[in-house]
Amino acid sequence: MESGMKKIEDWLLFFETAEIPVLKRTARELTILQADTEQLSVRAVTEVIMHDPLLTVVLLRYLQRHKRTTQLNEVVQIEQALLMLGMQVFFDKVKPGLVMETLLAGNTAALTGMLQAVQRAMRAANYARDWAVHLQDLHFDEIYIAALLHNFAEILLWCYASAQMTQIRVLQQCDPALRSAEAQRLVLSFRLGDLQLALAKAWALPELLIRYMIGEDVAQRQMRIIELAVNLTRHSANGWDNAALPDDYREIAVLLNIKPDLVEQRVRR
Repeated sequence: MESGMKKIEDWLLFFETAEIPVLKRTARELTILQADTEQLSVRAVTEVIMHDPLLTVVLLRYLQRHKRTTQLNEVVQIEQALLMLGMQVFFDKVKPGLVMETLLAGNTAALTGMLQAVQRAMRAANYARDWAVHLQDLHFDEIYIAALLHNFAEILLWCYASAQMTQIRVLQQCDPALRSAEAQRLVLSFRLGDLQLALAKAWALPELLIRYMIGEDVAQRQMRIIELAVNLTRHSANGWDNAALPDDYREIAVLLNIKPDLVEQRVRR
């Protein structure tokens, strides 16, 4: 879907029926697990899902749409979600059949952009979980998921609006001073962050993610962990010489109560 989608409402309607793809690696690993009853377990499937931002979204969305009336608390942990649904339901009703690399076959620019966005999501999630564990935060899994999903709309549009996403990238390469939000407005008529928030609300995704996206409780430690992990990942995406990184190290050092030079060593290893 590359044309005619000028409003966020158009995309909300589109994604009501569009299949959300998964990484080729994810599809392969789930197929192997499904065929091997000795290796198949909730924990093994959880590990696969938590390395794929879009499959994580698909699972949480399905769970919310099929929530039991007796379910009072929000479910964010993937392992808990699988236990509630059951493995058979997951493989029959949730596991997507569409693969990102197949969808973008022959489109090198889009495939590269999509994979880079996924890599940033994974790095942010790993940083966030590492820091949450360091701070002995018992909600480290929820923090991981919120960081993992911080850019899921970008990944989706690399899959379904690759021409526009490539145009945004070209604009920023031609004008390094052009901010991402402005480039997105010029090409898409809206910010990716606005689309993501609309999707997150429509799909009833975890409240922690929605609060982060709208900037609620930004001083709260869990929000700060996610924010700093996302910032570090964005600033180091093209190498470790970005001028914003020293400030990132100092802010992370305050969060973790360690020295900035130790932060640099820790995140670059």
